[in-house]
Amino acid sequence: MRKRTDTATTASASASGTALDHSRLTHLVGYAASRASLELRKVFARNIGPLDLKIVEFSILMLVASNPQVNQKQLGRALDVSAPNMAVTLDRMTARGWVERVRSQQDRRVHEIHLTAAGRELVQQAGRIAAVMEEPALAMLSGAERALLIELLMKVAHGTVIAEAGLRLEQVAPLAPVMPEALPCNFQSVANQSMPRPLPNPPRSRRSR
Repeated sequence: MRKRTDTATTASASASGTALDHSRLTHLVGYAASRASLELRKVFARNIGPLDLKIVEFSILMLVASNPQVNQKQLGRALDVSAPNMAVTLDRMTARGWVERVRSQQDRRVHEIHLTAAGRELVQQAGRIAAVMEEPALAMLSGAERALLIELLMKVAHGTVIAEAGLRLEQVAPLAPVMPEALPCNFQSVANQSMPRPLPNPPRSRRSR
């Protein structure tokens, strides 16, 4: 009988538009991150969508622009995209005239991914939009809070990859950051300003002789 009553109450609350109780979810970082991601994906679709760019294609273009001589394997590892899917995506981007495969001068077995003239123009256009497109969605955060949020999320992302690979953080050499000049603030300097400084060591007590 109690179960029917609870079910009826829940159905009534949903029908009346009453906000649901999220308390069993809001302590989970993954839940909060996924909710924020949903909103920011909408922002991406509204602003970058008209350029006919998917998120993975946008990310590849920015990484290629920032990392000369990058290859398909490195891109797949950086974006957690399987080799077959990355190959298909690069084939599509090549057909669109945005990138091209060029045989490496250092290792003839490797094909590097280079931007074409059209790809470089698209990077500039998308970069200008991306530099400001998240401003309305993140207006409730200060510059320091935004920098700290990015720093913490990237720490989680890198830490997960490292743990799965069984590597130490110092052994990982990530690709160069994506177009820092297009970002709204200097993450490192702002994050440093927002973090509390360590307290000085207390003076040693003198022993009585």
